[in-house]
Amino acid sequence: MRWDNISSPSEFILLGLSSRPEDQKPLFVLFVTIYLVTLMGNLIIILAIYSDIHLQTPMYFFLKSLSFVDICYTTVIIPKMLMNFLSDAKTILYSECMTQTYFCLSFGNVDSYVLGAMAIDRYVAICKPFHYITIMSYKCCVLLLIISLTIPFLHSLLHVHLLNQLTFCASNIIHHFFCELKAMLKLSCSSTYVNEIVIKTEGLCVVMAPFMCIIISYLRILTTVLKIPSAAGKYKAFSTCGSHLTVVSLFYGSISYVYLQPLNSYTVKDRIATVIYTMLTSMLNPFIYSLRNKDLKQGLGKLIGRIKSQ
Repeated sequence: MRWDNISSPSEFILLGLSSRPEDQKPLFVLFVTIYLVTLMGNLIIILAIYSDIHLQTPMYFFLKSLSFVDICYTTVIIPKMLMNFLSDAKTILYSECMTQTYFCLSFGNVDSYVLGAMAIDRYVAICKPFHYITIMSYKCCVLLLIISLTIPFLHSLLHVHLLNQLTFCASNIIHHFFCELKAMLKLSCSSTYVNEIVIKTEGLCVVMAPFMCIIISYLRILTTVLKIPSAAGKYKAFSTCGSHLTVVSLFYGSISYVYLQPLNSYTVKDRIATVIYTMLTSMLNPFIYSLRNKDLKQGLGKLIGRIKSQ
């Protein structure tokens, strides 16, 4: 579908992962499964941490926050995606599209900032263990969480405002399964130069800030761990970071693949990479943390025991 000189179309069409009719039902089954597993897994993590007094520590405070953000992140994307699998129209209103873009950017960046806060927590726990309780106080954790929410939401507001200034007169077909920023920029028939500059400057700074926290934290952790004389001590220190490093690698690896390339090279491979950082990471987080964490396993066991006894 095309327009002539329409700056604000009434609706867009989300092309999705595949336009073939025979793919729609299998994809629906796949993503409804991913969504349900994500909801259940992250909700169980939140309930387990909330109900076990032994898990009321900074590390689990941030893990609980990460699980909540993951639920929000996938809920912004998947329900509309599932509706489109069962619909021939596959449309989304202009206002809904802008709203989805805003919250996708926001929750995606909150995810990265919470991962950064978790890296700081691990740095203090390993490098400054005697001052851990003092440094990582409840006030400090809340402050880090407020920063993790405020910066991404303001950052997203800027990008959606700039997006809203563009003229969309070429096509209303979004070659993606949600209103993703770069996919929408490709639809504009006006200059996207300012948008791209902001993405590569302000956007890069906002995204890189938590990533640099992670890098610096783990370099300090590595330096400290290498000074530990016993192999058992080194393993114990690194084991507390393994889950976090796995999640960071999945999240930042896929998001870098999508955003650190020119707009005109955006292809279907980017859509697949987007599935990883928007959905698969959120789904796998509960398993990654619970399978590698003895205390969390015990907390989950207690929660299941309480549910069975009721």
